[in-house]
Amino acid sequence: MGNHRFNRILLAVDDTPCTEKAIEYGKDLVREFNSSLALVTVVPPTSPASYGADPLLGQQPIIVPEVSEIQQESAQRFLEKIGSMFEGAQEVFLFNKIGNVRDEILNTATEWTADLIIMGSNGRTGFEHFISGSVSESVIRKASCPVLVIPGKCE
Repeated sequence: MGNHRFNRILLAVDDTPCTEKAIEYGKDLVREFNSSLALVTVVPPTSPASYGADPLLGQQPIIVPEVSEIQQESAQRFLEKIGSMFEGAQEVFLFNKIGNVRDEILNTATEWTADLIIMGSNGRTGFEHFISGSVSESVIRKASCPVLVIPGKCE
């Protein structure tokens, strides 16, 4: 596999212990293939808060823009911290997205033309898996490039 097939590696990260394992695999592969790296993290859209809103009086829940800004700034600092760990990469790109996690990972992989997606799996099973689904499973099904899922119950 020394033909540099994985020139562009997309690493999906979040603030769970699963990400730490995925980062370690990412470091090895970026070093092995002398790849460019894109880090993507996805912040779910801010839900409206119902502070003081009374639907019986026709008052709508409000979205506090500051909450979204704080989440975005925190996510950006998180990406920059992880990006600094990949000194062996050709280039490091940071994608700080808002939206559906699966969709944003897939969109970023397509737009950036990733050769490989690396992500962790939280290892949920049974009813918990049924209720929440699996982001990694849905990325595998829809991705146009190989996906490396780092398994394990990461708690």
